[in-house]
Amino acid sequence: MSIDKEPILRVTNFTAAYGDNVIIDNISFEVNRGEIFVILGGSGCGKSTVLKHMIGLYELASGKILIDGEDIAKAEGEGRINILKKIGVAYQSGALFGSMTVLENVRLPLEEYTDLSSEAMDLISLMKLKLVGLLGSENKMPSELSGGMQKRAALARAMALDPQILFLDEPSAGLDPITSAGLDHLILRLRESLKITLVVVTHELPSIYTIADRVIMLDKDTKGIVATGKPLDLRDHSPNPLVRQFFNREAELNAVA
Repeated sequence: MSIDKEPILRVTNFTAAYGDNVIIDNISFEVNRGEIFVILGGSGCGKSTVLKHMIGLYELASGKILIDGEDIAKAEGEGRINILKKIGVAYQSGALFGSMTVLENVRLPLEEYTDLSSEAMDLISLMKLKLVGLLGSENKMPSELSGGMQKRAALARAMALDPQILFLDEPSAGLDPITSAGLDHLILRLRESLKITLVVVTHELPSIYTIADRVIMLDKDTKGIVATGKPLDLRDHSPNPLVRQFFNREAELNAVA
């Protein structure tokens, strides 16, 4: 799939803080339409914090986050709802409601934001489940699904409203290598078939090398972006030793030694 050079997401002079504790300090980046864009870095660097601000869960300390040209931080009422309809989110844990079937979980956004008939909601939900390979599991409870299947069900729910951008928080966390690789290839297929943009938070190097068109790397100490580019280029050519260590796992090897 070709990537449109027109940004669909712009983050400008963004600072995130909890009280006086600054987590992210004055960062800027853009995500192009159709891109798989990965936010990575070590533990505690603020990856998930950035994502939660981009989807409107937290208030910015300063800066702007524009989704398809609209400022999510300033939007209110119907305007904010219209922006949120353009995005879908799959959380690290899946965040499925345990008391509801898989189908009922996927239906939730449709019930909340549309006036479709019950039959239409069921049909759309089944179509989304088919996209992620879960057709036939719609009447199961989340507890009956494996970890990988729960991640897929969360993806189906995130796609219920046909969003322009999918935000994925640590999609491979807790999965075995084979299941994780299968999820990576599903992400690539969804991008190709649905022509959507994906913003992925992860530190899993195999996934990064497989799915990422471009990455930014955050650093806990500087509270900013220390690298931007294609993962293989950063691994092989970054002038920053911290970046090379991350991509080559040198810090882990040294720790073992």
